[in-house]
Amino acid sequence: MNDKLLLTCRRLFLRGFTVQVHIGIHDFELHAAQRIVLDVDLYVSMQGTSPKDDRIDEVVDYDFIRAVVHARIAQGHINLQETLCDDILNRLLEHTGVMAARVSTRKPDVYPDCEAVGVEAFRAKPGVL
Repeated sequence: MNDKLLLTCRRLFLRGFTVQVHIGIHDFELHAAQRIVLDVDLYVSMQGTSPKDDRIDEVVDYDFIRAVVHARIAQGHINLQETLCDDILNRLLEHTGVMAARVSTRKPDVYPDCEAVGVEAFRAKPGVL
């Protein structure tokens, strides 16, 4: 990972967040939701999110990550995991405290001979890296 991120940010993460999503391009995917598992890493500024009074409003709340995911899913059918991944990533980066983020999505129920198929993307705000 980039040294600047390691020295100036803390990493928040959400692992194995499982949601039902209307996603896919195949006929069988167009009629029912599928299980998607997400992993999210947020790199948040230590300077802007170090609690002085031990209050939740001083940090980036994990509920924010979940709310972003649920809001995107609520918009309706998504054709591609790349679209889901990028949309979530872009919305996470809109938060002023978030300097960079990594989002991974995977479908664990696609093929019987592998654990999952998925997509991962990392992005930082301009000037951060």
